[in-house]
Amino acid sequence: MAITPPITAHNPATAFERLLTIMDDLRLNCPWDKKQTLESLRHLTIEEVYELSDSILSADMPEIKKELGDIMLHLVFYARIASEGNHFNITDVLNSICDKLINRHPHIYSDVEVKDEADVKRNWEQIKLKEGNKSVLGGVPVSLPALIKASRIQEKARGVGFDWEEKSQVWAKVEEELQEFKNEFNVENEGEIDREKAEGEFGDLLFSLINYARFIDISPENALEKTNRKFIKRFQYLESKAAENGQQLQNMSLAEMDVFWDEAKKLK
Repeated sequence: MAITPPITAHNPATAFERLLTIMDDLRLNCPWDKKQTLESLRHLTIEEVYELSDSILSADMPEIKKELGDIMLHLVFYARIASEGNHFNITDVLNSICDKLINRHPHIYSDVEVKDEADVKRNWEQIKLKEGNKSVLGGVPVSLPALIKASRIQEKARGVGFDWEEKSQVWAKVEEELQEFKNEFNVENEGEIDREKAEGEFGDLLFSLINYARFIDISPENALEKTNRKFIKRFQYLESKAAENGQQLQNMSLAEMDVFWDEAKKLK
C-alpha cells in the first residue's frame, strides 16, 4: 500500500511534487490508472477542457479551480505514460515550454523592441517560421471546431500582416457575402437552389462575420455559446410554463408559445 502524501502543500513546487507522487502511486497500484494510454485519455481530456470552458463562462471560480486541477492531472498523466517508454518526462515537458517562451519573447529576454501587442504576435509567428514551420497556418489543429478554427486562422494571418486595415472594410465584406448568399438561396425558387454553392456562400458569410467580430474584439465562440445558453434558458421556461398550464408544446400554436417566450425574454 502506498503512503499517502502530505495533505497540505504550502508552495507551488511542493504541491506539484505531491501531485507527481500521487500520479506515480496511481499508475503503479490502481487498476484503472494502470490501464490508461495516451489514446484512451484523449477524449477524457477534451471533455475536461470543455468543462473548464463551461465554468469560465459561468464565472464559477471554485469550479474553475477544480477543472484546472483535473486538466493538470491529465498533463501529468500523459508525461508519466511517455516516461515509461523513455520518450520524455515531466521535467522535459516543463523545460521545453520554458525554452519556447524565452525564445518567442525576445522583447523580454533579449534586445528586441516592440510597440504593442500586434508587434508581439508578428514576432511570434516569424519566430515559428524560423523554427521550421512551413506555414503560418500550420499550427492550427485540423480537428478544431470550425468556428474556433476560423478565428485562429484569421489571427495567424493577421500576425504576418495579411489583414484588413479598417473594420469598415470588413463590414463591407460581410454585406457582400450576405448578398452573394441571398442570391444563391432565393426562397422563391427553392427547387432551383444549388445546395453546394449556397453552402459555400454561407460559409463565406460566417467567415466574414467571424472576421468582423475579431476587429471589434468579440469572441465568436463565447458570443455564440452565450446565445445558446440564453436560448436554452428561455426555451426551458417555455416548457415549464406550458407544463404548469397542462399543455404540451407540440399541441400549442406558435402564438401561444410566443406569450411564454416573451415572458422569458423579460427575465434576467
